[in-house]
Amino acid sequence: MGKFSRLGNDLYEGRVSVDFVGKRWLWYAISAVLIAVSVFGLVGKGLDMGIEFTGGAEFRVTLPSDQVTQDTADQLREDVAATGVEAAGSPVVTTSGNEAVLVQTEALDDEGSDLVVEAILASTGASPDDLSQSELGASWGREIAERSLIGLVVFLVLVVLFIWAYFREWKMSVAALVALAHDMLITVGVYTLSGFEVTPATVTGLLTILGFSLYDTVVVFDKVRENTNNLRKTRMTYAEAANLAVNQTLVRSINTSIVALIPVGAILYVGVFQLGSGSLKDLALALFVGMAVGLYSSVFIATPLLVHLKGMEKSVQESDRRAQVRRRHDADRYASVPTYRDDAPVQADPDALEGLEDDDSWRRPDRDAVPASPGGTAPRPGRPDARPDEPGRGRVVPPAHGPVKESRSAGRVQPTRQSRSKRGKK
Repeated sequence: MGKFSRLGNDLYEGRVSVDFVGKRWLWYAISAVLIAVSVFGLVGKGLDMGIEFTGGAEFRVTLPSDQVTQDTADQLREDVAATGVEAAGSPVVTTSGNEAVLVQTEALDDEGSDLVVEAILASTGASPDDLSQSELGASWGREIAERSLIGLVVFLVLVVLFIWAYFREWKMSVAALVALAHDMLITVGVYTLSGFEVTPATVTGLLTILGFSLYDTVVVFDKVRENTNNLRKTRMTYAEAANLAVNQTLVRSINTSIVALIPVGAILYVGVFQLGSGSLKDLALALFVGMAVGLYSSVFIATPLLVHLKGMEKSVQESDRRAQVRRRHDADRYASVPTYRDDAPVQADPDALEGLEDDDSWRRPDRDAVPASPGGTAPRPGRPDARPDEPGRGRVVPPAHGPVKESRSAGRVQPTRQSRSKRGKK
């Protein structure tokens, strides 16, 4: 854990950095492959909709509390599937509290319904009075689907408004929505390829992962806004500041996701391998896949896409150019020294001027040499029109108008300059 903590500190301080933004085309390609596989499975295989959406039959058998166990449900599932009725080949058997067991199948005709009733009574030893049968219509499933779709649309609208109001940046809203759509498509694709049945618990899990994915994305975007608030001071490009934000929040995102995935993974294991069926495994699968994909999208998709969109702004492009120019200047401060050009003015060779101190023929004819002032230095070779330099100051001494004479104010008391706080005081 000590190494992991040091790594987190190095990532936060920028001493260690993973180039998430610079390799964004690689992440785009990986996501494109995953989405293509998901769409192929969705179109080719389709979703296995539960009886809540397609309609079916439900049998409720009341039993003593000591018989309402998972073993009874497993045995009842095998007995119902063994009837040979095609619509009851994959029944969903769950316990309802400690009073009854529910058996759900696809829509049955009268003959198939009688066979299933006989199998249930023979497996549980219950009397016909303890068994009740009801039909689930497809209209109820359509109503659930419509309400789920309405909830999804309302959620997305609220997401756009929230991100726009908080960050004042519509491009962040677009990047967040793309990340959410990315998570939804991959989760649905995994659901399709795994063959799990879509139930109302599945819809609940999908809506839950949207909130989890959005939470992680907002945390990263908040750090991006903080790092890009004053790029002129940090001397970083927008992409570098955004990449630093991802690295700074990487450890937090990983820790949060692991803490959330461990219990969900345990629920998924119990639902698949221990219980075998039921809404528990449907909910757990949607949560597990969605949380894992949400971590990926917030790090590898949302922020790189935001940088891609911001890079089209003229102000960001100009800021990036200034940062690159300053970086080149800091790396080589002599890079701005002018180089030789063919049209450069010809200057006299200093070595050729030796012995010509008394010869004025090399001077420019249109300007006389400036005499050196007392304490000054002679004009530099190659620059005959330059004035003498003041020793140790690097400044040009103006020409003298005449010889320096003794001041007539000698002996007088000269005024002194006092600070403003002491002026007018005696």
